[in-house]
Amino acid sequence: MINGYWRRAFPIYLMVLPGLLFFIVFKYVPMFGILIAFMDYSPFKGVFGSEWAGLDHFRRLFAENDFGMLLRNTLMLNLLDILFYFPAPILVALLLNEVRRKWFKRTVQTVLYAPNFISWVVIVGITVQLFATGSGAINGLLEEWGFDRVELMTDPRYFRWVWLVQNIWQGAGWGAIIFLAALASVDPTLYEAAGMDGAGRWRQLWHITLPALRGAIVILFILRLGHVMDLGFEHVFLLQNPMNQHVSEVFETFIYKVGLNEGDYSYSTAVGLFKSVIGLTMVMLANTLAKRMGQEGVF
Repeated sequence: MINGYWRRAFPIYLMVLPGLLFFIVFKYVPMFGILIAFMDYSPFKGVFGSEWAGLDHFRRLFAENDFGMLLRNTLMLNLLDILFYFPAPILVALLLNEVRRKWFKRTVQTVLYAPNFISWVVIVGITVQLFATGSGAINGLLEEWGFDRVELMTDPRYFRWVWLVQNIWQGAGWGAIIFLAALASVDPTLYEAAGMDGAGRWRQLWHITLPALRGAIVILFILRLGHVMDLGFEHVFLLQNPMNQHVSEVFETFIYKVGLNEGDYSYSTAVGLFKSVIGLTMVMLANTLAKRMGQEGVF
C-alpha cells in the first residue's frame, strides 16, 4: 500500500522539490543572519565571535532623527499604492472583460503586459531624458509653446506622483491576469439570466462580476499589506536625488546607505527586521479580519 502510494506520488514530490529547495536555501537559511541585528557584528569576528548588543540597535532606530521622516515617507507611498495602484489591475480586468472582439482584446492585453518586462532603469532613464531640466524633449516643447518648464525629476512635489504613475503603467496590465483568470470561471449563463430579468450592465457588474473577484481581491489585499513597509528599492533609489530626498528617503534606501555604504551591518539588519515584523503583523491582522467577515484568508 505504501509502496504503491509512493510510486504514484513520487513524480509530484519531485516537481515540488525545486520550489522547496529554493525556499529553504534562499528564504529560511538566510534567516540565521537575523542574529546580527542583536550584535555588534564584525565581519572579521563573524557571527559567533561578535559581541551581543541586545536591543541597542532598535533603540537607536527609534531615537533616530530621521525615523519619523522614513516612516512618514514609506507609509505615504504605500497609502498611494493601495488607493490607486491596487485597484488599477481590477479596473483593467473589468474593462477587458467587457471587450467582445477577441483580436482587439488580445492586442490591448499585449500592449498592457509589455511594460512589465521593461526594467526600472529603462523606465526612469526615459523619464529623465524626457523631463530633464536643460535638454528634456517635453520641457523643450513646453518652452516653445510658451509654458514654463516642469521640474518633474527635481521638484519634491512631483516625486510621489511620478513614482505612482510609473508603478501603474508598468504593473497594472500584468496584475490584471489574476483577475481575468477569476472572471474566466464565471458561468456565462449567469449574465444571460440576469439580462432576461432586466439587469443592465452595471447591475450585472455589481451582482455577478465583482462577487466573482471578491476572493482574489481579499487574498491579494492581505498579501499586499504584508509589504506595507516595502516599496521596491530599485525604483525609489533611481528616482531619488538630493533635491527630493526628504520625501523619497524610505527604509529600503536607508538600509542600503547605512548597511552597504557605511558598513553598519547590525543596524541595517535591525531596520530590516523591524520592517518584516510590521509586515507580518499586518498580514495576521488582515487575515483575521477577513475571516471574521466571512471571507477566505491566506491561511
